[in-house]
Formats: sequence, C-alpha cells, structure tokens
Amino acid sequence: MKLNREAVKHVALLARLELTEEEIEKFTSQLNSILEYFEQLNELDTSDVPPTSHVISMENVFREDEVQPSLSPDDALAGAPDRSEDYFRVPRVVE
Repeated sequence: MKLNREAVKHVALLARLELTEEEIEKFTSQLNSILEYFEQLNELDTSDVPPTSHVISMENVFREDEVQPSLSPDDALAGAPDRSEDYFRVPRVVE
C-alpha cells in the first residue's frame, strides 16, 4: 500500500493540521517508509506465536483480598471532634 499526497492532505484535514507543501512531501515519504516496515512484518510466519497483549509477561501486584475484622464504631470515631451515636457530626453545608 502506498499513500499519495491527497491521502496525507486528507488525514491532515481530519486532524485539523495545516501543513505546508514541504511538510506534505516529507510526511508522504515518511508514512510510506513506515508502511513498508509493516509490509515486512506481514511476511513473517507468526503461526506458532501465541497472541499477546504485552511484550513481557504481566502479573497482578496486588495482594489477595482477605476478610479481616474492621474497626468498631468507638475506635473509628475516637478522634472525631464531634459525633452523634455511631456517626461523624459535621457542620451543615447546604442551607
């Protein structure tokens, strides 16, 4: 596949880019070089390569969830400046 000037101008229009004639020539050449590399990749036999989402293996770094006892209401509210039963008491914000 080869891109022409019109395709590059169309992509620039979609991306809201104003390109000079020199930039259009330059990008046409550069994008065609990139596409040539993709064509080389298409020639490789990848039938024995398993599909991957990452180049290196990824593993979850989080610990397992374990049920543990939580704080009692008295312990949780021990440092509260004001409380009402088992709740924090705060000043009214909306009137």
